[in-house]
Amino acid sequence: MKTKAIFYHAGCPVCVAAEQNVAAALDPARYDTEIVHLGKDKHRVAEAEKAGVKSVPALVLGGQPYHINFGAGIEALR
Repeated sequence: MKTKAIFYHAGCPVCVAAEQNVAAALDPARYDTEIVHLGKDKHRVAEAEKAGVKSVPALVLGGQPYHINFGAGIEALR
């Protein structure tokens, strides 16, 4: 069974670099990865907050948030 991985970002250069380096590195045999651009999908900001995301880019693996670098605070995306 694959683990759910959600990569939240806002489209900024820090986020895009993290997506290309971190999210793309996840083993597709182990992770079902979804990329969510919160700048375009603002209706998903509350979902990200509920998952524990405080800033983007962030990767939520199996329900646990991991903050990769600071691109933008989640409050700036509301």
